[in-house]
Amino acid sequence: MAGFYFEEFKVGMIFNHPMRRTITEADNVLFSTMTHNPSPLHLDAEYMKTSQFGQRLVNSCLTLSMMVGISIGDTTQGTTIANLGWDKVRFPKPLFHGDTIHVQTEVIEVRESRSKPDRGVVTFIHRCFNQHDEEVASCLRLALMLKKPPSK
Repeated sequence: MAGFYFEEFKVGMIFNHPMRRTITEADNVLFSTMTHNPSPLHLDAEYMKTSQFGQRLVNSCLTLSMMVGISIGDTTQGTTIANLGWDKVRFPKPLFHGDTIHVQTEVIEVRESRSKPDRGVVTFIHRCFNQHDEEVASCLRLALMLKKPPSK
């Protein structure tokens, strides 16, 4: 199992995820059209030439999805029961086609489930950075995590 069980998480743990990902034009166009987001911010190169950015922006929902996705293999793969929510989602700087992201995760809270003894809730802060180590996204994520199975 790649992921940690509930009782293995400790407040203050920091994961610097080794996976990096260059965001391509194809990623952005496919994600934007697949999710029915027709915004010219993501799809219209000519329109964006006259914007303050001078080029298309990576869809922020794609950034959020990749940020959380990159974190899974090192933290919760196979041990998550469910995501309970995302909060305080922020995008302090834009991402552009060709930018390469890397992600850091911090555990900020762990608590036992009040109703089920085989699980607990872990609160993470995910932070996403571009190739210049500028923070481009962050979010708080609550995950319902399995506890270790009893020894046989």
